[in-house]
Amino acid sequence: MMKAGRIAVVVKGYPRLSETFIAQELFGLQERGLRQLIVALRRPYDPYIHEVHEKITSEVLYLTEYLKDDRPRVERAVAWAKKQSGYVAARSRFEAGLKHKRNSERFRRWGQACVLAHELPEDVTWIHSHYLHSPCTVARYAAILSGRQWSFSAHAKDIWTTERWELEAKLADADWGVTCTRANLLYLRSLCKTPDKISLVYHGLDFCGFPTVPRPATLRDGTKSDCVQIISVGRLVDKKGYDNLLRAFSTLPKDINWHLTHIGGGELSQPLKKLGEDLGLDDQISWLGPQPRAVVLEALKNADLFALACRVSKTGDRDGLPNVVMEAQAMSLPCISTRVSALPEVIKDSETGVLCAPDNVSSLANALLLLITQPSERERIGMNAFHSVHDNFSASPGLDFLEERFSQSLEPCS
Repeated sequence: MMKAGRIAVVVKGYPRLSETFIAQELFGLQERGLRQLIVALRRPYDPYIHEVHEKITSEVLYLTEYLKDDRPRVERAVAWAKKQSGYVAARSRFEAGLKHKRNSERFRRWGQACVLAHELPEDVTWIHSHYLHSPCTVARYAAILSGRQWSFSAHAKDIWTTERWELEAKLADADWGVTCTRANLLYLRSLCKTPDKISLVYHGLDFCGFPTVPRPATLRDGTKSDCVQIISVGRLVDKKGYDNLLRAFSTLPKDINWHLTHIGGGELSQPLKKLGEDLGLDDQISWLGPQPRAVVLEALKNADLFALACRVSKTGDRDGLPNVVMEAQAMSLPCISTRVSALPEVIKDSETGVLCAPDNVSSLANALLLLITQPSERERIGMNAFHSVHDNFSASPGLDFLEERFSQSLEPCS
């Protein structure tokens, strides 16, 4: 049933390769009849898009990324904003933020919020933000300026790198919100005077295109001539812990036969490739860079195991619930990862994967050695992982929850 009005969904950039889970949610809500306007703070930079992006028919509104790039647009919006009844309340929140940190970033978000509020079509009756950092800042100001209510989805970096005072202020103003891990939920609720307005919603996985039954493991044994294929997919940034993973590989016995394929780009691409060379691993690693989803799924299909050595970075940044871990499990792959954020929620140690302590190279090396040399153990864990992810991490329950919340939040057309 078509819902009354549209939701403006504010994201940092659109489309983005690293945010498949957001695209899947947009499409899932579209399939359930919710009309959406996608609002992006910047245009895309990725060289590819996922197939799911091609299925999303929602209109996209791109805000001015840097205010100087379209001053007339921003000036019209600011002049309009000053005449609105919500201007004083919105401006007071902006100025409160300036007292904590006065920088160009805050002025940019204020300008973008004015543009958004000014240009929102009348049929948009609700604003929803993905992330509690910059997209939420823009969504919050715009909602107050335009007299609309708003909600949020909180994920990972946006929670743990945003200062406490700012989270408290945003949570107080939001009508409701969701987050994707239990650790996130407990922390955000501790900052909120009405904690029940925040709910746990796993973004889950759309299993379309994945095997419908567990795939038998290959019999490749790294102690023999077989080369065990290891896959890792993730941005080459500090929180992914790829330096630890490379060092773990470097400690494995030299007669063990393995090959690592990595998919993803990132700011640490060159330093990590150099580290791999320095560790003598160059011939055993294929760095494929960013790839379309079809290539990612084919690589998972051809792999024997998946590895991702997540950590909490020095800034506090960390993963939430990496979509690719669930995708690997849906391919019956055993996953080696760490006890960070929601990873212990999706990986049960020694049952559906192997969990290591963050930043523990020797633990990673032991896990790799176990699964490279024991195909029967890979098969046991991979089968368990397949059933677990299907039983517990389907996208449908989360989408059903969001559909109900948005349906309650949107006013029906007269």
